[in-house]
This record gives sequence, C-alpha cells and structure tokens, in this order.
Amino acid sequence: MSQLPEPFRLLPGAGDSPVILHVPHSSRVIPAAVRAGITLADDALERELDHITDAHTAAIAAGAAARCATTPWRFVNERSRLVVDPERFPDDREEMRAVGMGAVYTHTTHRQRLRPAGFDGGPLIERYFHPYAQAMTEAVAERLAAAGRAVIIDVHSYPTRALPYELHGEGPRPPGCLGTDAFHTPPALLAAAAEAFAGFGGTGTDTPFAGTYVPLRHYGADLRVTALMIEIRRDTYMSEPGGPPGPGLDALATALAALVDSLEA
Repeated sequence: MSQLPEPFRLLPGAGDSPVILHVPHSSRVIPAAVRAGITLADDALERELDHITDAHTAAIAAGAAARCATTPWRFVNERSRLVVDPERFPDDREEMRAVGMGAVYTHTTHRQRLRPAGFDGGPLIERYFHPYAQAMTEAVAERLAAAGRAVIIDVHSYPTRALPYELHGEGPRPPGCLGTDAFHTPPALLAAAAEAFAGFGGTGTDTPFAGTYVPLRHYGADLRVTALMIEIRRDTYMSEPGGPPGPGLDALATALAALVDSLEA
C-alpha cells in the first residue's frame, strides 16, 4: 500500500519574497480512516470530488512559480477539502455551516448527506485543521521577518454553473473572480490582479465568492499581511466537472506569474 503524502507542503521560494501562493482545495486525497466516516458510495464520492475539488490549481500555481522572476513560496494542501476545509472558520462565524459546509462538511455540493447525523468533527479539526492553520501562520510570520510584509494569493477555481450549496450563486460568474477583504486587500493589489487576468474575458470582485484567507493570528490585526483570492472559472482551463486541463492552464499560470512579479517589485 502506497504511503500518502504529507497533509500539506510549504514549497520554498526566494528568501526575500513576500508572496505565498496558497492552494487549499486542489487535492482529491482522503485517508482511509476519514473515508470510513463518509456515507457516500464510492461512485457518488468520486462525483462529489469532481464538483468540489479546485482541480489543477496546484499545477497553475506551480507553473506560475516557475515563470516568476523571483520565486514565490507555495503552501499546498495535500488533502481533499472533504477531510477538513482549512479556509473555513472553525466556529459559529462560518456562514457555510448553514448548508453543512463548515470546517468539517456534513453535506455535499448538492445538499445531500456526506456524513451521518450527529457526526463529531472534533477529531478531524484536531488532526488536520489546527496543524494546517499553525503551519500557515508560521509561514506568514517567516515572510514578515524576512521581507517585512506578506502577500497571500489564494488560488481557487469554481464551476461555470452554480451548484446548490452556493449561498451567493445568483450573481455574475466572470472568468476571474477576485475575492477581497476590507482590511487585508489594498486597492493596488486588487488593481494588479484585475490587470493580470484581464485577458481571459474580464474579472469581477467578490462574485460569486467573496473574501480571502488570512491566518486568524493576523486576521484584522496586521496590515503588513495583504491577501487576495483568485477564483478561476473552470471552463477557462479544464473540462467540467473534474476533467483534464486544457491549453488555458498555461495562460493562467503566465497571468498569475505576471501578478506575482508585480508584487515582488
């Protein structure tokens, strides 16, 4: 039996780079012990992974890093978000709990049961969520110490058509959605991303997904930490749902590299 990769990886960049490309939702890996707590049959689970996984986003980030004049750091989740979702609040602040998709999902993208009623997600939070959050917090602290600032670029994708779990899926679905935070996303960062991704048919701000990831230790407290979420509509680079990448992947990696290079200057 092959050994699973580590739950997450911090891939080094240049020592003085402030940029971290954060890739939280690209993996389909579910450890056997976690799979045992999921009620879906194997074929249904594979279909759910097709819908929920931000497929090939790790490849986009890797391609961007290879193209950058100054290599950014990359923090990559090697577990499916069906294990835990490291970007959710682990408490009542998380609005997605309303559809059973807090830090530990109990329901699927189509609002069907993923885990049994009364499932205790606490052990998964302890085993996966907290170590991930701690490692990302430390990665940001290291960039602050080395570069005096940290820039988190959150790399995601989303389906062309809204799925039933989406709380705000009725709005526009542009080729590029730029998620912002009022405290951590300065106008210059948003403008740089809009320019870098303009060639794919335009971008929108906070539609259909809003916000961006900042470790809780820094969240709302440290202006040296800036952040932006990039949500790429999947039809721009892959076959949906869960299919192979197309030629758009390389173009997106080049655009992401252009954004990083503008931030390194």
